[in-house]
Amino acid sequence: MSRKQPGPPEKVSPHLKENIEYLTEKLGIGSSIDVLTKNMNMGGKMGTLVYIDGLTNGEVVALLLQSLARLERADLLPDPFHKLMTQKIPYMEMETNDSMPELIDELLSGQMLFLLEGQSEGILMDTRTYPVRSPEEPDTERLTRGSRDGFVETMMFNVALTRRRVRDPGLRVEAVRIGRRSKTDIAIMYIQDVTNPALLDDVKERLDHIDVDGLPMAEKSVEEFITQGKWNVFPLVRYTERPDVAASHLFEGHVLLFVDTSPAVMILPATFFHHLQHAEEYRQNVLSGIYVRWIRFVAVLMSVLLAPLYLLVSIQPELLPEMIRFIGPKEAGTIPLFVQFIFVHFGIDLIRIAGIHTPAPLATALGLIAALLIGQIAIDVGLFTPEVLLYGGLVAVGMFATPSWEMSQANRLVHLLMLVLTGLFKLPGFLVGITLVFVRLVTNNSFGVPYLWPLFPPNFRALTSIVLRQPVPIERTRPAALRTLDPDRVPSKTDDKGNKE
Repeated sequence: MSRKQPGPPEKVSPHLKENIEYLTEKLGIGSSIDVLTKNMNMGGKMGTLVYIDGLTNGEVVALLLQSLARLERADLLPDPFHKLMTQKIPYMEMETNDSMPELIDELLSGQMLFLLEGQSEGILMDTRTYPVRSPEEPDTERLTRGSRDGFVETMMFNVALTRRRVRDPGLRVEAVRIGRRSKTDIAIMYIQDVTNPALLDDVKERLDHIDVDGLPMAEKSVEEFITQGKWNVFPLVRYTERPDVAASHLFEGHVLLFVDTSPAVMILPATFFHHLQHAEEYRQNVLSGIYVRWIRFVAVLMSVLLAPLYLLVSIQPELLPEMIRFIGPKEAGTIPLFVQFIFVHFGIDLIRIAGIHTPAPLATALGLIAALLIGQIAIDVGLFTPEVLLYGGLVAVGMFATPSWEMSQANRLVHLLMLVLTGLFKLPGFLVGITLVFVRLVTNNSFGVPYLWPLFPPNFRALTSIVLRQPVPIERTRPAALRTLDPDRVPSKTDDKGNKE
């Protein structure tokens, strides 16, 4: 049986009854309780309002109905459609369209549709109002001092929070719609005279190639479509739920993707070091920010290498100098040391997963059960050595100290790989593991930017800014890897002769 080829787009009929029949067939008017219609007689002209209950501002709908109900025949002559658009509908956000499929798409996104007898176009009124929670500080990006607002699940609300911090006339917000069935709205935000046009074109092209029925997981589904290497363990984009963090990346020349129904905004491109920075460092004085950054770097290294290193020197104590050979367990315990570390690794992840599904009032009890009952009893019966739980706990602290949740999860997998290779092959396994991870990092790139930049390829000036949190007045240039149109963040001063200082 041959598949029927799609015909040309259906047009709005001048006969109102035909349009209502079409909408009834496509939207299930009468069977779907949230698809509502209102028939009106305006001075002898029949019209119909169609909207989705719950996505439309009820107060605006009531005001529009009152305004339309008062219209007389003389108010609509000689051109009813033109009179309605320009004089009689007291609303700003209006547009017309003659394609029924496109009208349905906008209707399902929350706009209100008005059809008039004898007209081959429909009027769309943007009366959308989505359910939205108050903008609260994100749990994973809390600050000691700073703004407490955060992104929510409504895309335009998030765009407004960001624009409030970027009052640049060059700020652009472009909309695309992806998903044959979900019709998910995505906003692309950038500063026109800063962002590299090649980067912007690359992002748009990748979005254009997404062909799927729906994006139920919002930003994460989009990420898997637009990033290269679907099985890559390291995150190639960065997420934030803070408007101030999003705005700071706009000024650097990044592109932001806002996906409707998601409170997480995608930052493109993102290097390895982007995932190790946190807004807290810039909310403290410079020296405190440097100290906090170094502590964070140590915590991230600890979450990956501390346990494998301890395991290595425990099973090969000859690798240690004589003066520190006290490192290592005095008793191996009933279970081999390598297996103990694997159990602790999975145990930490099990507690973390259980904590997600545990009601908040019981979360403290879960931690006590894990620490006091399971951990202590395992030591008392000789299954685990105290050192294994000590280093396992330090690894967990390093994992939670990692600013990027995606990077912390990637580091957990790298940590497991290092444990397995070290436990099976000792020093050669440890070295092979380090080599594999480094090669993966070097060969990664995020939208054309090397993943380890500015460490590889080296850029001493940018690397200094990563190691040492620079004072804002000294950060005069944007990241060179982004190849921005305007490389200067702070304008260069000139002397009396016009020479730049």
